[in-house]
Amino acid sequence: MPDVRLTLAIGPYDHVTDLVSGRVRPTGIDLTSQIYQFEEIQNRFLRTREWDVAEMSLAKCCSLISRGDNSITALPVFPGRAFRHSSFYIRSDGTVRSPEDLAGKTVGVPEWTQTAGIYARGLLSHHFKVSLSDIDWVQAGVSEPGRKEQVQPKLPDGINLVGVPDRSLDEMLLAGDLDAIVSAHAPASFLRGDPAVSRLFPDYRAEERAYFLETGIYPIMHVLVINSSALVGQRWVAMNLVEAFDAAKRACLDRFHEYPVPTVPLPWAPAEAEEMAALFGEDYFPYGIEENRTTLEAFLGFAYEQGILDRPLAPEELFPKEVHERFRI
Repeated sequence: MPDVRLTLAIGPYDHVTDLVSGRVRPTGIDLTSQIYQFEEIQNRFLRTREWDVAEMSLAKCCSLISRGDNSITALPVFPGRAFRHSSFYIRSDGTVRSPEDLAGKTVGVPEWTQTAGIYARGLLSHHFKVSLSDIDWVQAGVSEPGRKEQVQPKLPDGINLVGVPDRSLDEMLLAGDLDAIVSAHAPASFLRGDPAVSRLFPDYRAEERAYFLETGIYPIMHVLVINSSALVGQRWVAMNLVEAFDAAKRACLDRFHEYPVPTVPLPWAPAEAEEMAALFGEDYFPYGIEENRTTLEAFLGFAYEQGILDRPLAPEELFPKEVHERFRI
């Protein structure tokens, strides 16, 4: 029986290198991989579904599934993770000095449905007890105008969100029309070192570590999805892909610990790996449902509260039953 031929679009991550290169092969699958930046994958896949398997925003994926879109199936492989205390940008001369100061202020977001923003707003509402309805929200491109929502949210009562098509969030923050920006990508002013813009959490790494230790939430940004048509009559494909991605990821983590020099251009990468293992456990970039239940349940709760989901979802509803059990290779 010939291998099933599938195409894959994924970002340029070290933890997928062994899969993309062919050193790790999913059993029974002839996988053709293409590497792109995440934004290109997202935009193209949402429009055309041009690959069989692709990296996708967790928020966009969950929103579509909650609306009854069965054209895609998520797999519990999470290529991108990031804590989001670092995503709050403020005016250095403004009145916002703490998360609680955002109540009554005007805050910009690139998309209400951006995964990073959902976690950040969940952090505000649940951790710092700031009601999202006490903030005036503005949607626009971060450093360039014209960005639009890719999946339209159904905003809860009391949420005020206004789109501004002809200005960027960065421009509005510098002009004093915004008090803060919440964005996965830093505004251009911050990147060029403009002293007028700073982070709300200067020592965000310490804040994020404390947040994880208190809540167990290790934010997932991106998820692997497969066109559901590729599973018809061959449900085993789902598990074989998950196992292959996990094997490639484990090979990557092993390199951090085993090689005498770092395998990425960061001089203290091995020391970082040791610290991450102490904090998160031996597998400090976990795939699977049970390994990520706390984070998935928190995210799905935030997303439903913020109008991203049409109905509440449980983690099991995202993934095919074939991968519900824990896997170990």
